[in-house]
Amino acid sequence: MELVIDANILFSVFKPDSFTRDFFKVLYFRGAKLIIPGYGLDEVFSLKDKICKFCGIDESEFMTSFVLLCEILTVVPKSEFDYCIPKAKELLLEHPKDVPYFALALSLNCAIWSNEKRFKQQSRVSVFSTQELKELFGLH
Repeated sequence: MELVIDANILFSVFKPDSFTRDFFKVLYFRGAKLIIPGYGLDEVFSLKDKICKFCGIDESEFMTSFVLLCEILTVVPKSEFDYCIPKAKELLLEHPKDVPYFALALSLNCAIWSNEKRFKQQSRVSVFSTQELKELFGLH
């Protein structure tokens, strides 16, 4: 299974006691390919201070998790999904900041992992919430 990972899911991975953090590892070890747009890691790193504060971690814990993400995630450069941006914009007229995630999913013909309810208001790209993925992988 290939999944484009929404930024909010990535942020949850930094929380030491979060289910998402553990589930992220489960998906990876079960062979799921976890994918983000090229700028995704830069965005996460640029929000380091906010993530540390929100998750109650220090910079060292952040860096440990960040390095783990760098190892696990497949990063796709924008040039490889750029051609799908117009289609993605049609799907997300009101939310341009999310266009790259949809463009990437369209280019790879895969689903998105996100808890954003508004992502499900379109029918072109499959979107799985954490709960739906839990059920799909038999983790109740």
